Amino acid sequence: MSAHRAGPPPTRRPARRPSRRPDQASRSHGDTHGHAHSHSHSHSHGPAPRSSNRVRLVLAALLVPALLATVVGLVLFWPHDAPARGSIDTTADTAGKVYGTVVGPIEDTNLVPVLLDDTDELITVHMPPEYMETGVGTGDTMKILHIPQAAASGSEYVFMDFVRDVPISILAIAYAVVVLAVARWRGLAALAGLVISFGVVVLFTLPALLVGTNAIAVALLTSTTVMFVVLYLAHGFNARTSTALLGTLLGLVITALLAGWAVDAANILGLADEYSLMLPAYAPEVNIRGVILCGIVLAGLGVLNDVTITQASAVWELRAVSPEMSRYELFTRSMRIGRDHIASTVYTIAFAYLGAALPMLLMVSLIDMGLGETLTSGEIAEEVVRTLVGSIGLVLAIPITTAIAAAAVGGHGTLAAPAVEQPSKPQVGPPSEAELEVASALQEPHR
Repeated sequence: MSAHRAGPPPTRRPARRPSRRPDQASRSHGDTHGHAHSHSHSHSHGPAPRSSNRVRLVLAALLVPALLATVVGLVLFWPHDAPARGSIDTTADTAGKVYGTVVGPIEDTNLVPVLLDDTDELITVHMPPEYMETGVGTGDTMKILHIPQAAASGSEYVFMDFVRDVPISILAIAYAVVVLAVARWRGLAALAGLVISFGVVVLFTLPALLVGTNAIAVALLTSTTVMFVVLYLAHGFNARTSTALLGTLLGLVITALLAGWAVDAANILGLADEYSLMLPAYAPEVNIRGVILCGIVLAGLGVLNDVTITQASAVWELRAVSPEMSRYELFTRSMRIGRDHIASTVYTIAFAYLGAALPMLLMVSLIDMGLGETLTSGEIAEEVVRTLVGSIGLVLAIPITTAIAAAAVGGHGTLAAPAVEQPSKPQVGPPSEAELEVASALQEPHR
């Protein structure tokens, strides 16, 4: 016992330090890489940081004047003296319009048996030969002109047009149901925006063109009005929507200026369409070339809106995944998405116009002309110019919107290009808990 008491006193184990969380340790050791990784992981599935107040003020400073200019423009250019809707009577003074349903049997003549809706009278209706060749079936409903002077053709009743209310109504209801089922409240907002857009076209665009109002002014006022309503209504009042709207407006200005030059330089007169030839007789003040110019701008509006809101959303989602990503890298990664979008939308526009002009293209293809001469002929040149101008405005709007979104989105990234990652250095700092326990064990005396 005495020998034991004479020995050196046992070394006391140092008090255990409280355990620190990994993020606290990384901050105390100056491990910025570990901190960034922890921060990025904690926000990888959360919402993107909100844009700063300064960014919101800048967006407001750019968009509010555009909104005020649009309102002032609508007031100044509102077509008060436009012809009234429905001012052209499609029936002659000696004709009356009735409705009926085709009943059988249908014989191989130009006379079709029809049962009138109002009186249940069975009549025969004179049909043009081209309609008979395409097929008139039992149960078809049609608008009919009653012209007593046409009795020499075999019947006093002459075909006017088919009634398409039921099938088109079914398609419209199906479209609304699908949109609401998939997009829900956002789909409802989009449908409301579509109705408002249609109202803008009917109440302002068409009457303004009929009285010869400047076509570029009409196109830009229509587009900006529709975009302010549709984008905020469908996508919410936030910085991301404002960014897409700003990119859309810049794309529209580019498209309008380019369309104005192209219509004049390529001598697009708009006289290849039968309606364009008839229109001046009923609206003497209308400018057919201006109508074509306005149509070029409005034709690309929907696709332009699509790519700008997609690019803005891509930037916001990438920021949500990686809050520490630099703004330069954010722009370059988003442009990879934008290039894919460009590749798909370029031929989307081309084939949309191709489908609309297919009968005319078939007719032109039978004419003995070379490909280059065909594409620049009066019948085709209008569609070619429409496609090229719309595509150029669309393609330029993508990097413009992406750059604005990368600068406006919230987050901690900088505008500089990403620096080359340096190799990590050994950390210098207080010993860890495991190191302290090992040192204490080595100091214990051997028994």
